[in-house]
Formats: sequence, C-alpha cells, structure tokens
Amino acid sequence: MGQSLLADAKEIQGQYDRARQQLADVGALSVFDLEARRNELQQEINGLEGRIAREKADIDASRLMLKQQADDARKTIVETREIAILQEVGVYEYRHPLTDAVAYQDALRQINESIKAMVKKDGGAILSATNWQVNGSETEGRRMVGQVSKLMLRAFNAEVDNIVRGLKPYKLDSALARLQKVAETIQRLGTTMEIRISPTYFDLRVKEVELTADFLQKRSEEKEDERRERERLREERKAQLEIEREKAKLEKEKQHYSNALEALMSNGDQDGINRLRNQIAEVDHAIETMDMRAANTRAGYVYVISNIGSFGNEMVKVGMTRRLDPMDRIRELSDASVPFNFDVHALFFSNDAVGIETAMHERLASTRVNAVNRRREFFRTSPVEAKQHLGDLAGELLQFDEVPEALEYRQTLKLTATPV
Repeated sequence: MGQSLLADAKEIQGQYDRARQQLADVGALSVFDLEARRNELQQEINGLEGRIAREKADIDASRLMLKQQADDARKTIVETREIAILQEVGVYEYRHPLTDAVAYQDALRQINESIKAMVKKDGGAILSATNWQVNGSETEGRRMVGQVSKLMLRAFNAEVDNIVRGLKPYKLDSALARLQKVAETIQRLGTTMEIRISPTYFDLRVKEVELTADFLQKRSEEKEDERRERERLREERKAQLEIEREKAKLEKEKQHYSNALEALMSNGDQDGINRLRNQIAEVDHAIETMDMRAANTRAGYVYVISNIGSFGNEMVKVGMTRRLDPMDRIRELSDASVPFNFDVHALFFSNDAVGIETAMHERLASTRVNAVNRRREFFRTSPVEAKQHLGDLAGELLQFDEVPEALEYRQTLKLTATPV
C-alpha cells in the first residue's frame, strides 16, 4: 500500500515538473514568437482540414463510382439471366442467322479451315516478343519464345475445344466469357515474353463458338419440326385407316342389302323392296361422305378440352382431329403423362376444322402457354371465354359444357378430405 502511494506521488511530481518546464518555455517566448507559432499551427490545421476535405471528396466519388458499377453489374446480371432463361426455354437469339443446319455446317467447315491456316507456323494465331535473347543470343531467344508460344497456343486451343464440345445454346454467353478469360490468362502468363492470342485468331474462335451454338439450336429445332411432322402424319394415317375401314364396312353392308333386294324382287315384296332401296341409298350417302372426308383434309372435329386436376381451372386445350371417332384422340391425350383424364367442353364437326382451329389459336394467342412450340395447343383461359370465341367462329353451338365433370379429380379430393 505504501509503495503504491509512493509511486503515485512520484508520477504527480513528474507531471508537475513537466508542466513547470512547459510554462518556462512559453514564458521564454516573446509575444511575437507566440503569434508566429500560432499562425504556423493554424496553417497546419488548415492544411489538414483541406487534405481531409479532398480525401472525403475522393471517397465520395469512389463510393459513387462503385455504386454505379454495382448497379451496372446488377443490370448486366439481370439481363444475362433473362437471356439465359429465355434461351433455356427455347427463345434463342441467333448470332449468325442462316437458313438451316446444313448451312451452319458449311460455315463451320470454312471457319475450321481458317483456324487450321492460322495455327500453322507463322500463321498469326499467337503474337510474341521479337527481340528476346538467351545468353545474348537472339536465335536462342526466338527458339525459346517459339516453344513457349506453341505451348500457350496449344493450351488455348484445348480450352476452346472443350468449350465447343460441352456447349449448350442457352449457355452461349457464359461460354464466351470463359473464352475471354482463357485468352486473358494466356496473356498474363506470357507477359514476360509478350505472348498473347492475336485479336484476329481470338475473333475467329469466338465466331466458331457462336456458330456452333447456332448450329446446335437450329438442329434441335429441325428435329422438333420433324417430330411434329411425324406426329401429324401418324394422325393423318390413323384417320385415313379409320375412313378406309368404315368405307369397307359400308361396302359390305351395301352388298348385304343388294343381295337381300334381289331376293325380295324375285318374291315381288314391294314394301320390302322399297325399304331396302332406302337403306341402300343411305349407305351410298354414307360412302359418299367417307369419300369426301378422305378427299377433304381440312374436315374434322374441333375440340375444346381441359384438365383441372392437372392444369387448374384456367387452362384449356384447343385442337382438331380427323378421326372418325374424335374421342379416340382425346383418350390418347389422357394417357399416362397426365394424372387425370381430359374433360370435353365442346366437340363438333366442320368441313373447315383446320380454319376454325387456326382462328381460335389466333384469338387466344396472347394466352398461349408455350409461345415457342406451336403444337402445344394449351391456352391460359377459361372454358367460358373459349366458348365465346368458338361461337363467333362456328355459329350456334349445340352443346358446350362450361363446368368440367373431372370425375376422378373430384373423387380424389373427396377421398383426401380436400374441399372442392
């Protein structure tokens, strides 16, 4: 305790001595000296304040610039994501529009020939220093630069080839960004010898990647078109076979009536003869109708169907079929790919079913669910709205069920105690 007080006393004594010395120093200065010293200190303060103000202004400017860069980056990210999403679902923007996949293959062959020409020695694919020396020898320097340049170019080409092999059309932007990064890496690693990919060769490889993406997209679209055409031909063939079977059935029925008519004519049964002649006339009319159906590829049934258990209340499918029994086509649509069967709202025959279907699709275009694949005939609209358009195009509808039966769906809701 005593030692602590002694230490405190010494500290206080030291502070006292220092204060006396400072007072003595000040007292030794004249008023003029004090004023000069004050001015010097004020100038230092002013200088510090000015420096602080400038640094604050620089910080504010940097903060504003960083904010602008962040905003631009966010905008770029959003735009890139939107483009990627659109391209992933099929809305692809071609960089080099050509007519078909064959045209893209020809363009890629030409690009590959140019690439091969530039990759050859002194072809201009890679640039480097020309005055490099090894132990004072420019010859050895050129040899070393050439060897390193060859390795750098080989590494660059390997990366580009990997990009091309794994390319997806909707990932084109990220592939090009990766290509740019590879070129920058080559340039950074080759800084000492000034090794870098030439702009001409880089642009050539960029075009190769873009053409490859365009080709893959065009080939995919052509395959989808071929698939749609095969589906259409299958549907046409089914309809044609149904017509042929029905016509054969009618021909057989007509032959049966004709044989019966000959027997009645030999017996002189006039009432029976008249009845059979009427039946034969009806069969002839049916055969004529089959011939007309076979000849008129625009004739068929237009249908409006929905599937509330699978797609909800606000979605319908509008299509047409040339089948003799249109329900066969609707039953095919209600296959294992959907959990519940489709319900029919409208089903009617027209000699221009193709025209009515097309007009319906045009009227409902803004509500089309799949804007890319036109064969996906689903529309985000209610059966009531579809009925209004159909009535305008086809005239008075004899039957239109606005509320779908959805029997299995409603029974499922009941079994799972979910309110309808």
